[in-house]
Amino acid sequence: MIYTITFNPAIDYVVRMGSKLLPGMTNRSDSEECYFGGKGINVSTILKNLGIDNTALGFVAGFTGKAIAESVDKKGIKADFIQLPEGISRINVKIKGETETEINAQGPKIPKEALDKLFTQLDELKDGDTIILAGSIPSTLPSDIYEKILEKLQDRKIDTVVDATKDLLKNVLKYHPFLIKPNNHELGEMFGTVLKTDDEIEAHAKKLQEMGARNVLISMAGDGAMLITETGEKYRIGVPKGTVRNSVGAGDSMVAGFIAGFNQTHNYEEALKMGTAAGSATAFSDDLATGEAIKAIYEKL
Repeated sequence: MIYTITFNPAIDYVVRMGSKLLPGMTNRSDSEECYFGGKGINVSTILKNLGIDNTALGFVAGFTGKAIAESVDKKGIKADFIQLPEGISRINVKIKGETETEINAQGPKIPKEALDKLFTQLDELKDGDTIILAGSIPSTLPSDIYEKILEKLQDRKIDTVVDATKDLLKNVLKYHPFLIKPNNHELGEMFGTVLKTDDEIEAHAKKLQEMGARNVLISMAGDGAMLITETGEKYRIGVPKGTVRNSVGAGDSMVAGFIAGFNQTHNYEEALKMGTAAGSATAFSDDLATGEAIKAIYEKL
């Protein structure tokens, strides 16, 4: 079984305006949409769209948490969310006009008792399972929570996937995660430099392997992606042509596509193709990509 964890899920309330946002004035929208997710839930959604069963773990609170849980259920995703005693799950406001403005909420407090329940859930994982950790950590949780989770799982045959940045990612490498996915800018930031060439990206990805990572997937937006595998291969892939409509969830989709591809073929090159197809399909969609859209792009790569 594949598990995802979303510590701080959210409802993204997207407001579209044809004109510039005027501070201090009454503004009128042209349209509004709500999207239910968070990085782990995004991964779960794409996995399900590709026919891969998985379980979404995480924390929800209040009426917004109930709405998030209901949306996950409607997608056919199995979930085992922990209900928090106080607060509400986040509502993030995305205002899209001549420019884009975002207000991301902090989210509810996660008490120790709720975190203990999560670690009890982790006891149920079995050898051969995969767990995916994605995104930032809420301020109410210990900053080393990713490390604590990987430490708990390190003596079991469980593949761990971490999509995070800077020290949050560096600090888990000693637990030998199966896959990490920085983008090329994040990879450079981890070493205090700007990476300009494929050779530089490859060299720094291998440094992360020396620090403990097994496979390093580097996304490069319109320049495609690179994969450095634990078996010594390097794979490089471009991206298909298309109109970018949405960048939210594209990285999560790449992670999900890669894991789905590897789950089905146990072939790194095919996993990279599926990851690239999933990330591109979401970028070309208003919401997370459908399985059909992903497979159509996959066939062209």
